[in-house]
Amino acid sequence: MKMNTLIQLRNIRRRFQLGETSINALDDISLDIYEGEFLAAWGPSGSGKSTLMNIIGLIDAPTAGEISFTGKNTRNLSDDELTDFRGEHIGFVFQNFNLVPVLSALENVMLPLQIQGVAAHTAQECATAVLQDVGLERFIHSLPDKLSGGQRQRVAIARALVVKPKLVIADEPTANLDSENSRMVVELMRKMNRSHN
Repeated sequence: MKMNTLIQLRNIRRRFQLGETSINALDDISLDIYEGEFLAAWGPSGSGKSTLMNIIGLIDAPTAGEISFTGKNTRNLSDDELTDFRGEHIGFVFQNFNLVPVLSALENVMLPLQIQGVAAHTAQECATAVLQDVGLERFIHSLPDKLSGGQRQRVAIARALVVKPKLVIADEPTANLDSENSRMVVELMRKMNRSHN
């Protein structure tokens, strides 16, 4: 079975200037990512993993090189176009969860859909279904501070999946979890990759 290319990185470089010092965070990275792949990047702190994730997720722009997403070159997109493109095609899971503390699990998961203009009842149905997928149907009305770290991360995963993105980027999604919850989150993400592909 032929896999479709989702993302192509060609000769990506990312340089940061810190005072007089120039730091090459990424140096001539070329990479193809295919639909349905489950990938991991690892390396020591400061090796450029988060920089690479931010570039793949179109949060940051490379100093040099080309990025295409489903065949579309992203280099010339305006900030507004990039924001819309990310909202439609990319889901993010962060190590600190980034949940809105005054919103319930359900409301946090509904938020990306509401930003896209989806009707409230449709957003609620979609968010409820994804929360059920991650095993949190009993906690949909709970605020983040009433949830465990593993439960909060599952809410964050549900929020990333609710828009049915082509790509989910998880930057150190288990960094703030104990080993049991870390294993559970990784297995959940593998399961979601298989079922949502």
